[in-house]
Parts: sequence; C-alpha cells; structure tokens
Amino acid sequence: MLLLALDTSTSAITVALHDGARVLAQATTLDARAHGERLAPGIQQVLAQAGATPGELTHVVCGLGPGPFTGLRVGIVTARVLALATGAALHGMCSLDALAAEGPVGEVLVATDARRKEVYWARYAVSPGSVRALTAPAVNRPADLPEAVRALPTVGRGPVLYPEVFSAPVHVLDVSAAMLATLAVARLAAGEPLADREPCYLRRPDAAPHIVAKSALG
Repeated sequence: MLLLALDTSTSAITVALHDGARVLAQATTLDARAHGERLAPGIQQVLAQAGATPGELTHVVCGLGPGPFTGLRVGIVTARVLALATGAALHGMCSLDALAAEGPVGEVLVATDARRKEVYWARYAVSPGSVRALTAPAVNRPADLPEAVRALPTVGRGPVLYPEVFSAPVHVLDVSAAMLATLAVARLAAGEPLADREPCYLRRPDAAPHIVAKSALG
C-alpha cells in the first residue's frame, strides 16, 4: 500500500504519504488563500521525501470538508485528477473526522472557521485509534449551538475565533493529512468502506451563488 492523503478544508494545505504501517512523509502549509498554489508542491515534496513516484500510489484519500468552497474544491479536483492519472483507488472522508481524532478520549466537539461569523461543527465520540460521529456536520453561528455542546472539549479554530463561546479549547487547529491517512488506513484494514465522494460544502459559494455544489469526486 502507498496511500496519499490530502486536505484543503481549513487554513492548512496538508499532504501525507502512508505505506500502511506508518506515515512516510508529510507537508503542511498554513495559508487560507493559497490552496491552489501550495497543494501541488506539497504533493511533490512528500513523494520526494519518501523516494516514491505518483505511479506507485495505490490509494488517494481526500478530505471532503466541510470547508469554504474554493479551497475545498482545489483539493477534491486535485485528488480526482491524481487518481485518474495513476489508477489509484479514490476515497473521500469527512475532514472533521481527522480533527476529532486528535482530541481527547471521550465526547469532543469539532468547530472550524466557516466565515460569515459561523462555524462548521459536529460532535464525536473519540476512543483510542478511532472516532465516531454523533452528529452530521452542520454550519451555525457559534452562540446558536446548545450550551452543553459548546462546553465540550473543542478542536479546530472555533475556540480561537470565539473564545467567549467555546469554554474548553483543545490546541488542535487545522486538519492534519497524517491523521487523515492514519484513519483511512485503519478503516480500510477493518474493511470499512471509504466510498463517500460527496463534497460537504453545506452552503453555496460566496462568489457564485447561482452555482449548486455538485460532487467533484463522482
């Protein structure tokens, strides 16, 4: 197995390479507005670090969001093209899963920046080596979340942006492709399907409100 994972749903443009046993290489750049410029060099960097070529890839895993339309679409289209070009199996995964997996064991809230004074969020049950979503991803104003939910240990940039709302911040701010890859490998090994290919936009893009978001992985 040689699995490439990438995610562009948050401020991190993040890529990692996994051989089924460990993460071989990873590259992350923090820039909320440079996904298109930074993703391809990141892919080249991790392949070079591992001494691998695109033709050796067996799997490509892409974070499906939720996230801002433009950045998220860059990652999804890149993953689709890379899989088509190499013949690697293409998979998608909710980006919030990777954030939750870096939180403490127990019930965790993931809250990421959705702009417009809103957050993308979901509740998770975290156990060693696995995460289970308790709610579907949603987008809301932070103060509209139930008080008991806002009091949970919270990963993502939500607590940084709205410290008065989220009272139990966990210092995990952006998606890590290394964690995305690790989760994907574990789920594939357990026989769990990674067939979801629908981007999780949750709302229409700012720049072109007449465009309805369609699946870019289909």
